[in-house]
This record gives sequence, C-alpha cells and structure tokens, in this order.
Amino acid sequence: MATALIIAGALLTGGLAAASASAYDVPPPAYQVATHRTGVPAEVLYALALQESGTVLRGQLIPWPWTLNVAGKPYRFSHSEAACSALLQAIRDVGAKSVDVGLGQINIGWNGERFIQPCEALDPYRNLAVATALLREHKSADNDWITAAGRYHRPAGGVPAARYRKSFAQHLSRITRPSLQGPKTP
Repeated sequence: MATALIIAGALLTGGLAAASASAYDVPPPAYQVATHRTGVPAEVLYALALQESGTVLRGQLIPWPWTLNVAGKPYRFSHSEAACSALLQAIRDVGAKSVDVGLGQINIGWNGERFIQPCEALDPYRNLAVATALLREHKSADNDWITAAGRYHRPAGGVPAARYRKSFAQHLSRITRPSLQGPKTP
C-alpha cells in the first residue's frame, strides 16, 4: 500500500514538475491515466484542473489536489488530512452544495454520490476519474471540449459558463494542439 502511494505521488508531483518545466506542453501522467480509454483528451482534463485548482508554485501554475472552495472562497492545504478535516467541517457549516473539492473542484452536493465518502474526493486519482466522467457526460457530437468544459462548470450555461469557457480555452491553448480547441470565432 505504501509503495502504491509513493508511486501515485511520484506520478502526480513528478508529472507536475515535468509539465512546469516544459511550459504545459504535455499533461502529467496522472491525467493520462485518468483519461485512458475514456475519449477525453488528457490535455482537456489537465486544462480543466489548471482552471479549477491551479495555484502558482515556484513561479509555475499547477493544479493543487488539496484545494477546497467553500461558498466561493478557495482554500489550499499542504496535505490531504488537513483538507479532509476542513472539508467535513465545511459540509457541516455551509452544506454540501456550497463545497467544491480537489483537482477538478467536484461539487459534493451535486456529485457526492460518486464518492464512498466526502474525503475520497481529495484522492487525486479518484477526483480526476470523476472529473473525466463529468466532462464526458457534458460532451456531445454537437459540441467541442470547450463547450463541454463550460457545461462542466455550469450546466445551465449563461454568462458564468461563457466566462469559464474563455478562461478554460486560454489554459487549453497553452497545452494542446489546435484540433482540441474547437472552431475559431472571428
């Protein structure tokens, strides 16, 4: 078990360092593992994580796994145990629908059934798997990944989804080939 955690940590953090050094051109291995055989490009998931939980560390923007958003206010923790305690307290204080968790900022109120218990959402691999599933659910033959990401953020659409799409597209354009970015608009 400890060996698996060390390997998982190396894939997540080592991959993050490699991505930072190469200016976002290749998603870290964790994102490739999470999207393997799902139809979701690893670049899309990585851009989503940068958008959702990105923080600047040593001068580089990286997704941070132990991030909470509680009623609109972001919190970052140095380890999962502290984040778990804060997560459980936040659910008690503001309710699950006001709490987003982890790399993909999964809302516990709307998607909590995807986890055995709330703190499972802080596991980077589990969080990325759920984020991948949600992205897949929002993608259709009629839309591109940028539109799917906007729906991931706000299924109802509107101005918040449009703002999100714009910011997400900027992250995506820094790390991906043009074919994933959708049609160019004049």
